Amino acid sequence: MSGALKSALTLTGLTVLVLVAAVWGWAALTEPLPREEPVAICEDETVTAGSEVRRDQVVVSVFNGSGRSGLAGATSAQLGERGFVEGDVGDSPLPADTTQIWSAEPRNPAVVLVKRQFRNATVVQGDALGPGVVVVLGERFQGLRNKQVESVVAKADATYCRATGSE
Repeated sequence: MSGALKSALTLTGLTVLVLVAAVWGWAALTEPLPREEPVAICEDETVTAGSEVRRDQVVVSVFNGSGRSGLAGATSAQLGERGFVEGDVGDSPLPADTTQIWSAEPRNPAVVLVKRQFRNATVVQGDALGPGVVVVLGERFQGLRNKQVESVVAKADATYCRATGSE
């Protein structure tokens, strides 16, 4: 094989290699960036009667049903300081006079634990405005109870949205 033929074959091989690398590089460059999948703040878990439910396992979403600005955010922060996991915060779609906990299960241990943090809160039927236990603060809301209840024992089997990452 002559030197000219060797050089031509080498240049052809290198040209093909460069073209393949360029096509691969362009495809990688124009590919959409991977999206991070959001991690759920809580997942449904069933507890049996006699099991303990603690504050760090319960997600609480707080909504303002009063005319006072910033009430839901401040209350959610206070619940976070007590050890609850903060869920969504915002304005309630309906005004409220008293503090309400929206749940179809008034005896659910997570609902009972959250209710014990508030004075005169009532459990009413309502939509799930956010993850976990939904609290709507009304015009007569004065603040959280001084006595902090750290846990409750489930009186019956129940399902609640347990905070991800809690033990």
